[in-house]
Amino acid sequence: MREHALNWARSDVPASNACLEREVKKQYIFGATGHIGRSVVKAALAHNDLVTAVGQAYEDTLLSVRTSFPSFPDHCLPLLCDVRIRSTVDGAIQQSIVHWGRVDVIANCSGYGVIGACEDQDDYDIRNQFETNFFGTLNIIDASLPYFRSRHQSRASSTNEPGEYQSPDEPDYIGGRYLIFTSTSGALGVPGLGPYSATKHAVEGLVESMLYETNAFNIKATLVEPGHLRQDDADTPTSSDVPPDSTFPVETAGQRQIPHSRPFTHFQIKQPLPTSAYADPTAPAGHARRMVQWLGGNNRQPTSTVRSAELVWQLGHCRFPPLRLLLGEFAVESVRDRLRCVIEEIEDWKHLGFGEDTGGREEVKIKEEQMDDDDDDGMEGDEDWEMEEEQVKSGDG
Repeated sequence: MREHALNWARSDVPASNACLEREVKKQYIFGATGHIGRSVVKAALAHNDLVTAVGQAYEDTLLSVRTSFPSFPDHCLPLLCDVRIRSTVDGAIQQSIVHWGRVDVIANCSGYGVIGACEDQDDYDIRNQFETNFFGTLNIIDASLPYFRSRHQSRASSTNEPGEYQSPDEPDYIGGRYLIFTSTSGALGVPGLGPYSATKHAVEGLVESMLYETNAFNIKATLVEPGHLRQDDADTPTSSDVPPDSTFPVETAGQRQIPHSRPFTHFQIKQPLPTSAYADPTAPAGHARRMVQWLGGNNRQPTSTVRSAELVWQLGHCRFPPLRLLLGEFAVESVRDRLRCVIEEIEDWKHLGFGEDTGGREEVKIKEEQMDDDDDDGMEGDEDWEMEEEQVKSGDG
């Protein structure tokens, strides 16, 4: 466990060109038509990577996915998939392998959230978020992990003699790489996004645990935690381009219509309006709703999606990627503050956790002292034996 943790800590900064793998990668990107996925696809294509761009089967068409990236027709394979259905994930990955010959990087940019108090979200809302965010990620991993593992094993057995070292610079040495988009909600709780935060926490626990199991096969994974992403891609529709009946709901507050821009189409505001217990304009449960209305309406998100996509591309080519990558100052500061609070809370309450363990610690201490005494006795016996041996050699024995 400690060895794996040290490997994760050894993360070359992507901005350093020396740490980037130069060969062309063949990337498979789920959620390619979404908020961040579109920019991630365009960044990979701009660097001449070969990309399978996977749209949403229930919203996109092959034509709409293809026309989203018209400048790279030979480098982009459009497909459709519903990550909630394992069979469609299996079929899409196999099509990509057949078309490109291999897959090096799999990025999951798909996601879905419902904005509303935990109490206001019904069984359908909660299950659908878990089906998309958690089970969707699990389906992607389950469908691709055997391929990555077998690819590494076949590569190692075909190129290495027993005891021979294989350079990490050789193509295909790494069995595979995952870039899993979660959220700052996967590191801290957000009022108004309870079930969504739960799905992201579950994804982070799944991926981190999986890495301990797959480290031996050189399968890498990074959890990408973006802050509020500003959709600054020049080809992305603005809020004025979104029709009134767009898939992102328009909330009714009395007689006033509150429009929402395209950057938050992966969220749905829970309808009807909150129950009376959470209806106060300043209620904590309305935090996420207020953030969407304030940030989304005027594209005030502080973090550039285009720059984030470029970093994600570099991450896919980084030899020693980190376990987590936080995008934007908002994400860094939010998670850092959360971790500080956790550490302070541990220090404030740790005396309760160790109060009942005193006896156990004393027993361990006694056993350690006994082992030290036995070691000292053994050393004294070795010294006596060495003195007797010298006496025999000198004829004094």
